[in-house]
Amino acid sequence: MMRMRKRMICALLVACLCASAVAQYSSDQCSWRGSGLTHEAHARDVEQVYLRCSEGSLEWLYPTGAIIVNLRPNTFPEAGAETRLSACVKPRADTRGASMYVERAGVMRMLLSEEEQAAGRVRCFSLNEGALFVQASTHTDISKRVTAFQYELIRGERATAGETLSTTDPCTPCTDDEILMAVCTSDFVVRGSIESVVEDGDDEQQASVLVSVSRLYRQKRRVFEGRGRSRWSGRVRVPRRCAIQVEQGSDSGVGQWAGLEEFLFTGAVRFGEARLGCALQYRDFLLMYQAAVESGRNPCHMDVN
Repeated sequence: MMRMRKRMICALLVACLCASAVAQYSSDQCSWRGSGLTHEAHARDVEQVYLRCSEGSLEWLYPTGAIIVNLRPNTFPEAGAETRLSACVKPRADTRGASMYVERAGVMRMLLSEEEQAAGRVRCFSLNEGALFVQASTHTDISKRVTAFQYELIRGERATAGETLSTTDPCTPCTDDEILMAVCTSDFVVRGSIESVVEDGDDEQQASVLVSVSRLYRQKRRVFEGRGRSRWSGRVRVPRRCAIQVEQGSDSGVGQWAGLEEFLFTGAVRFGEARLGCALQYRDFLLMYQAAVESGRNPCHMDVN
């Protein structure tokens, strides 16, 4: 009888220890939640995290040491597909205590500093560049610190304006071929006019263009809402310096959209927000599209009637 009780007590102790260990972190293919307390005795520990999903989240409580986040799609990629994949990261508002880098073979490039995360910056990087390396800052008190973010994997060679650390000008107009392809592959495609430009007080690098939509061709996650039977509206995020060109009526880039003229807007939906990709005056798009149809260059059909 005594032996049986001892075995039961041992079994309970093992169960409690296992439960305590599991409580330190939780993970599935899309999201991960962990604690730096597992590193506290070894502040330089580096933990590997593997996520296999097109979107998800990560929450790291009491960050110490570092974690390497390996992001991959949950489908078997075709040859060379991963070289065309990028990951976009959006920090949570209360994030602090770590910096984010892109790491490959021991070489690291800064992606988001602590200050940029606190400001809610969204940054993207190519998966071909490496993994996401999240390094905890050195603090004597880690009790009120957490590093948390959402991520999304995206395809395509041209990144949405303002989302990357690229040195190319995000206000440069798309080429004809890029616009024709954007009509086929973008998360949203709408025809409409610009009502106003609103600066984002929380983000000195971004602004919003309020678009009055006369025709909705496609959208993801209802970023444009109905306003009566036929009118829709929504906000499209653009880099602030591009928005300034819109307000000033510049003759180059997106500045030529100012006024009541109708335009074709395309772009991506990132973390529930519409972000501008390619845009063009609608009358110019019609001429381009009709010429592409006549020559057989249009990659997909669009109802322009």
